[in-house]
Amino acid sequence: MSPSADRFPTATQTLRTRVVMGGIFAGALIALALSVLFTGSGGFAGGAGGGAGKLSPEAEEAFHSPPGSCLTWNNADASDANKVPCTQPHKFEVTALVDIGAQFPEGAPAPSLEQWQQIAQQKCTSDVKPYLGHSLDPYGKLTTNLLRPTPSQWDDGDRQLRCGLQWAGPGGTLLPTTGPAKEQDQSPVFEPGTCLALLGKGVGDPIECTKPHSYEIIATLDLKSKFKDAYPSQDDQKAWLDTECTKQAADYTGGADLDAKHLILTWDLREQESWDAGSTKVNCKVAAKLPDNSGLQAVTGSVKAAPAGDGGQPQDGGPPSDGGGGPATSSSAPPSSKTNG
Repeated sequence: MSPSADRFPTATQTLRTRVVMGGIFAGALIALALSVLFTGSGGFAGGAGGGAGKLSPEAEEAFHSPPGSCLTWNNADASDANKVPCTQPHKFEVTALVDIGAQFPEGAPAPSLEQWQQIAQQKCTSDVKPYLGHSLDPYGKLTTNLLRPTPSQWDDGDRQLRCGLQWAGPGGTLLPTTGPAKEQDQSPVFEPGTCLALLGKGVGDPIECTKPHSYEIIATLDLKSKFKDAYPSQDDQKAWLDTECTKQAADYTGGADLDAKHLILTWDLREQESWDAGSTKVNCKVAAKLPDNSGLQAVTGSVKAAPAGDGGQPQDGGPPSDGGGGPATSSSAPPSSKTNG
C-alpha cells in the first residue's frame, strides 16, 4: 500500500484529535454525573421504583473511601459498587477528599450538572500530580472526576467529595484499568484485536468485531523502542510507523491487500506533553473511509487472518476470515447526529 494522505494525518487531523480528547473528558463527566453516581430522585440510582433507594453496605463503604481506594461496579447505575484492591480491574481510583461546604453552606441547593463539572475541573486537578508523583498526560487515558453526595446526604449537610481518576473510552463509557494509577502507562491504547464502535462518522467504545465498527486495532508499538533519547517529531513518528505498522498489518492479516478491501492503515501520534508524561505507546489500526472523506464508515468482521486449519482461509481470492465473524466488509455508516468531532 503506497503512502497517501489516508495514512499520514495532517496537522488539522492532529488538532482534531486534541479536540476529540477534550470531548471525551466532558462526556465522561456527564456520564459519571448522570449514569454512574446518583440521580436526582432523592437517592441512589437504581433505588426501588426510582425512588429514594438506600445504599447497600458495600456501596456505602465504596462511596466513603479514602484516597488510594479503588472502586468498581457492573450495573449501569453503580448500585453494586464495591471496593477492590487496585491490582484488580476497577473503574475509579480515589485521589483526594474535597469539602465544598464554604461554597455551598447548609441549606444551599445542590449544584447543577454544569456546576458539578466546573467543581470537578477546579477541585480535582491540582492534587493529581502530587498523588501520581508525575504529570497527568493531558491526552492520555486517565481523566479526573468526582464522586458527589446523594441528594439525601446533601440535604443532611454532607459536602464532602471524592476526586478520582478514571478511563473514559472514546464514546464516554468508563473502562476498567488494572493497577494503581501511579504505576499505569497512560498511553490511550487498546489491545490488538479490539474493535471500536462507529458513532456517526466517528469512534466509539470497544465492541465485538462481528458488529459494525470503525477501527480494528492490529498492533501496539512503543515509540521508545526507536526513539530512545528525545521526543520524535510527528513527521519522524509517521515515517517510522509507516514501515512498522505495515509490517504488523501483514502479520495480522496474513498479507491481505487492504486496498482491495477498501481499508486504510493508520496509527496514533503522540504529543510532546504525552511523551513527557511517559505515554509513548501507539496503536496501529485499520478502518474504512467514507467516499467523500468526511469520516469513517462501518466495517463488519475482522481482518485478522484465521489460523491454519480453522476453515477461515481466503476462498477464490476473497478476504481472510477471523473464523467467527466472517470476512471484513465495509458499508456506508448509518445516519446519526452523534459524532466524535
